[in-house]
Amino acid sequence: MLSRQKLYHFFVNRHIGISQRYHKVHDGVGGIKKILSWCYLAWLNFAYYILFCHFLGEKKEIEIYEQKRLDISASESSRSGKLSVEDYIKVLKEYDVISFDIFDTLIFRPFSEPTDLFYLLGTELEYMNFKEMRVAKEWECRQEKHKETKSYEVTLSDIWKRIEQEAGICAEKGLALEEELELSLCYANPFMMEVFLQLKQMGKPIVIVSDMYLSKELLTRLLHKNGYEGFEHLYVSCEYGKSKADGSLFDLVKSQFNPNLSMIHVGDNEISDVKMAKKTGFAVLHYPNVNRMSLSYRPYDMSVMIGGAYRGVVNNHLYCGVGNGTSTYPYTMEYEYGFIYGGLFVLGYCCFIHEYCQKNGIDKVLFLSRDGDILKQVYDYLYPQEPTAYVYWSRKAATKLEASFDKQDYFRRFLFHKINQDYTIKEILDSMELSFLLDELGDWKNIWEEKNQKRFIELKAEDKLTDKNAEALKQFLDAKWDQVLAAYSSQNLMAKAYYESVLSGCKKVAAVDIGWAGSGAMVLRHLVSYEWNIPCEIIGIVAGTNTVYNAEPNASESFLQSGKLVAYLYSQSHNRDLQKKHDPNKDYNVFWELLLSSPTPQFKGFYPEGPSFGSYDANQEGIREIQRGIFDFVKEYVTHFKNFPYMLWILGRDAYAPMLVAASHQEKYLKEMEKRFHLEINVN
Repeated sequence: MLSRQKLYHFFVNRHIGISQRYHKVHDGVGGIKKILSWCYLAWLNFAYYILFCHFLGEKKEIEIYEQKRLDISASESSRSGKLSVEDYIKVLKEYDVISFDIFDTLIFRPFSEPTDLFYLLGTELEYMNFKEMRVAKEWECRQEKHKETKSYEVTLSDIWKRIEQEAGICAEKGLALEEELELSLCYANPFMMEVFLQLKQMGKPIVIVSDMYLSKELLTRLLHKNGYEGFEHLYVSCEYGKSKADGSLFDLVKSQFNPNLSMIHVGDNEISDVKMAKKTGFAVLHYPNVNRMSLSYRPYDMSVMIGGAYRGVVNNHLYCGVGNGTSTYPYTMEYEYGFIYGGLFVLGYCCFIHEYCQKNGIDKVLFLSRDGDILKQVYDYLYPQEPTAYVYWSRKAATKLEASFDKQDYFRRFLFHKINQDYTIKEILDSMELSFLLDELGDWKNIWEEKNQKRFIELKAEDKLTDKNAEALKQFLDAKWDQVLAAYSSQNLMAKAYYESVLSGCKKVAAVDIGWAGSGAMVLRHLVSYEWNIPCEIIGIVAGTNTVYNAEPNASESFLQSGKLVAYLYSQSHNRDLQKKHDPNKDYNVFWELLLSSPTPQFKGFYPEGPSFGSYDANQEGIREIQRGIFDFVKEYVTHFKNFPYMLWILGRDAYAPMLVAASHQEKYLKEMEKRFHLEINVN
């Protein structure tokens, strides 16, 4: 007789293509889904051996990055715009008795799958692979119950008795902890809460009907805790041995009321809450499942716990419906850009900064303007007792202040990054704040050697800066270098005074920025320690670093390796796939900078009369919407997981995952968002 292991090898592992396809549908499922996965495995083998579909045995190429076709014509939440409290009330008030489902209707869990709660339960019990075991034992328990009673309905106590018997975990402890987690994590669907309260005000009788293993007593506590009080009755499948799935529980509910009364049921499951309710004589108002509606949009290539929590928070918020406490629903695309693609990143980045600072004795966190604007808001919300400061800094200010010790970078940013971009020499000198040198251009002649022939290059204010005259302009400025440095001397003194005040009493601080070379923090570090002689060490923290697509991919490596600079999302030493995926030439830097955009003006520099500011970025309202979306996500996520601090440890790969989905299909969604804004990327 063939052993189970040999059968498994023959049907699953003999051909890599069959194995891949089978595991894709089998892993992590239970109950009827597991049975269906076995049927799928049988079909795969039948198709391969009998129908000669040998392509099924070939290895499938695995996509490194998920591909989702995001809607670029409208916001996601507009898909559920038809769900309004007013419309629901119009329908429901016409019936004598209203019935509601509980989970995914009246009550949300902050997960994209209800069984994701078992990951947290396993963490608390310190039991490996607990979710898989918990799902399996529940299904076994249901099968055994069906053999005895022809009903699949079991109680949580039944499940835990089986777990104790076969896994050795104390049933009393496990059951109590599972109930505690349900009470702690579940929360009211704000849309349905409004519907429920308005129906109560009308005096409508309300009953609640649920297929659930949780006890009636616990579900009553859960509903009351979340504001659902005053319902007539609660019918729970495990209490009666009857279910909505086969219609028997609906029959029971109907038998409790006068047959002349009209009844309607509201729920999310298309079989239990719609098909079977109709079959037993109920009118039905289907409430679309928020997690099913978003399958085409959310990333799944994430760690299971953070991924499930992220998707659950986003889906519940975006798809629950109109009338959820906001007057701006459905949300704007800008708001959703912040909430969906920026929220997890900013939360994870702030938690990363906090963890680093705690471990490394950081006295204060400096958030460099303007990328640091929303970061500081969120950080102060998360850690209100920690010393932080929003400090004035910019590429332009840093470039001027570093001229005395990094002439090469000065010319690279002000001159060579602007070659052949339609700037005149006058505009270049104006941006460098060296307009006083324009009068001396006419007297300047440069002998230029080209192909062994000498010729004169004459610089004129109205000439465009090109690859033909950029070196000549550099030589002109080199000859006037004392005047160049003198032009910035007062700014240097004012910057020193400003940072002496900011750093007073500090020995070690962190300077936080978006990235990418980390030059903002590293220039500040050099100025503080070597130019201004302020006794304070600056450690730079950036979201991401230069990538393989940069002209200078290794610019920051010595700082990263030595710990003077720290990266969150990726660097050469971690998440290297992201370091190879992130392409500034495709505007990836711009997309991330847009997430951290600020409705504050550009900072130009430090002057004797005070800090000077330039223009505001375009689409100020859109920027505020992005920030509001980010902050709302952080508040939602933290509210639900405040008792589980390990759920705030969001690694850089998970934080980048939503943006990888946004970058699907040639970055079409991100390019659509970019059209709404005009970021100033170059030093000007």
